[in-house]
Amino acid sequence: MHFTKMQGCGNDYVYIDGSRERILQEEKPELVRRLSDRHFGVGGDGVIFINPSDAADFEMEMYNADGTRAEMCGNGIRCVGKFVYDKGLTDKTDITVISAEKVKYLTLFLRNDKVEKVKVNMGAPLLTANQVPVVCDGEQAVDEPIRVEGEDYRMTCVSMGNPHAVVFWKDVETLAIEKIGPYFERHERFPNRVNTEFVEVLDEETVLMRVWERGTGETLACGTGACAVAVACVLNGLTKERVTVKLLGGSLEIFWDREANLVYMTGPAVTVFEGEI
Repeated sequence: MHFTKMQGCGNDYVYIDGSRERILQEEKPELVRRLSDRHFGVGGDGVIFINPSDAADFEMEMYNADGTRAEMCGNGIRCVGKFVYDKGLTDKTDITVISAEKVKYLTLFLRNDKVEKVKVNMGAPLLTANQVPVVCDGEQAVDEPIRVEGEDYRMTCVSMGNPHAVVFWKDVETLAIEKIGPYFERHERFPNRVNTEFVEVLDEETVLMRVWERGTGETLACGTGACAVAVACVLNGLTKERVTVKLLGGSLEIFWDREANLVYMTGPAVTVFEGEI
């Protein structure tokens, strides 16, 4: 089986052309776990199959490293755009990609006839509690208290096609995220588990973020998480609508167009290597 290893801001996935590689659906979870293993496999935060689609130019079928399905990945979908253009599967620089029945619109920026960065219309953020989903008394969970392992936190919950809990923190670099992250992920208030972003606001245009992703653990970046963070920052009056989100693996430019209620993410997409397994 041929594969391509790609990364966006260090959020790395194994990419497989679903039009070429015929894999039974029931075999995919175990295959994903094998490929994602950083010691005995290729290594990555998960696996993304790029499939033909009748509803968009391409389908992104995404799996976390533990073999569970995921709805959306901002860094992953940017690499899908690079994959299909660089490999000649399309000659368009404006394409559509569907994932979990939601269509995203991508603009590809070229350098030397290869995709260097991608802008993605990530759609409207979902803030209603039952749409995130998160259990709370109010209609939305904005600056909402939550008790985790005997400690009190405040969170703002946003869905960008997958659930996020944004927690503002004073010093994210020293945070023991590997200890607290799993408890947030599987907290009873998140029916579908949750991705948790711990965020330090540097100024009104810049934030620092670390993320614990459900099914994977801490990753170097999370595109949907960065989008959720930008929305949470604005809702809490902490930043402007256009913000640079600094992650362990690089930076993403996020803009929440509140008038249209659309979130735009711009960032790099990089091919690491190709191989067969």
